[in-house]
Amino acid sequence: MVKVIASNVRKGNVLELDDGKLYVVLTAESFFPGKGTPTTQIDMRRISDGVKTTQRYKTTDPCEKAQIDHQDFTYLYDDGEAFVFMNQENYEQLQVPHDLIGDQAAYLQENMKCEIAMFNGQAITVELPQRVVLEIVETEPVTKGQTAASSYKPALLSNGVKTTVPPHVSSGTRIVVNTADGTYVERAKD
Repeated sequence: MVKVIASNVRKGNVLELDDGKLYVVLTAESFFPGKGTPTTQIDMRRISDGVKTTQRYKTTDPCEKAQIDHQDFTYLYDDGEAFVFMNQENYEQLQVPHDLIGDQAAYLQENMKCEIAMFNGQAITVELPQRVVLEIVETEPVTKGQTAASSYKPALLSNGVKTTVPPHVSSGTRIVVNTADGTYVERAKD
């Protein structure tokens, strides 16, 4: 653990609090009133169960920043109990519980490169690529004369996720989708 003062804590840092659990920082804001003690308010989420909490510190209070190791992994397969990833450097396999990835699991594709944050040899977060290419399995037919300005139509993707696409996009088209929220970005260039 590394001790840092509260005013140096930034979004994305991982802190270990007095309860021995790890928390990822969502926001950190320092307040410097004209009179009184300057404080730092830190909003964070407990990594183990997702519970959000807010802590307030004096700006000079020490916080324990966890040493997180970020490594590149390749997604291999889902064994039913966990997702299996392979380390790019030493070819060791790592099992990641389903709930750690959550809803984004629908975007996992074989041989996809992901960045996994590790703490004491255990995965704490998995970051997928920002965009993936998927095929539209089902959507309404193209309507002639309809403009793409503001109207979108529902579509079912090859991974089972529903999204909305512009009216000129038809079934069988490969599109680029944002993995964070499942929104249509553009037609695939391939």
